[in-house]
Amino acid sequence: MWLSVALAADADHAEALSDALLEQGAITVSVEDALAGTPDETPQFDEPGNPACDSPSLWLQSRIIALFEPCADAGDLSKRIAAACHAVGIDSPPVFTVDEIAEQNWVQLTQSQFTPIQINQRLWIVPSWHAVPDPTAINLMLDPGLAFGTGSHPSTRLCLEWLCQNVRGGETLLDYGCGSGILAIAAAKLGASHVLGVDIDAIALNVARDNATANHITLELRHSSSTLDETFDRVIANILTNPICLLAPLLSARVAVSGQQDKSAGRLALSGILASQGEQVIAAYAPFMALRVAATLDGWVLLEGMQA
Repeated sequence: MWLSVALAADADHAEALSDALLEQGAITVSVEDALAGTPDETPQFDEPGNPACDSPSLWLQSRIIALFEPCADAGDLSKRIAAACHAVGIDSPPVFTVDEIAEQNWVQLTQSQFTPIQINQRLWIVPSWHAVPDPTAINLMLDPGLAFGTGSHPSTRLCLEWLCQNVRGGETLLDYGCGSGILAIAAAKLGASHVLGVDIDAIALNVARDNATANHITLELRHSSSTLDETFDRVIANILTNPICLLAPLLSARVAVSGQQDKSAGRLALSGILASQGEQVIAAYAPFMALRVAATLDGWVLLEGMQA
């Protein structure tokens, strides 16, 4: 049985204590908000426009979880924790709890957490180790990985549903902040004639490229530092509220005045936005485009705008 040790630390000691626990034999160490799941939880997103980016620490109170190999001597484990605390200047080690974790097939356990997701009758998201549930539907093969986007998050689902409604074939589309490429690939499979995925993270672009290849899809992928002056029939961004607000001039300008496919208005969809933040985003885009709440799911919203 592996031993999972949980203890509290303040912002001044959390990082150093994590390193000290590793020096004392911990196999892995993770740090999380001690107040997670409460009204005092502090979300941390390394995003433009978020003051947390400038903060040297994550949370005022952290919960550290360290995994140790099986140990018959409980006293030895206590000595290791005390030594780690002493090394970082904590003279009185905090109370800690120990849970036993049985050896498991971790790959199999991880895979079991990701099953096919039906977006609607047209579209499924399917991990590569699963059989396709409906061969007659559009099946997007996607495994969890280094870049955000597996279809399980409410904001991603909202975007996929929007794509099913607004990509009918022949449209050009920009996926800004493409992550794993899930939205860009879905758009291509739904019939978009040209899809551009843009991201700030080079790793995400590589992941999106690999996912596109696995789905037999061709995407144009571009780093966000590159020039972007084209317009598109459909523009979608599933990021976070602060960067979405900062990107208002850019994203609004990328929406075609009239759709190239059927001469209908170009459309913009924004998600990754909590329902409580919807008005903030609507206000940020007001000088450029009128937005409305098009859909909600589990406390998240998708905002939609149109170019006349």
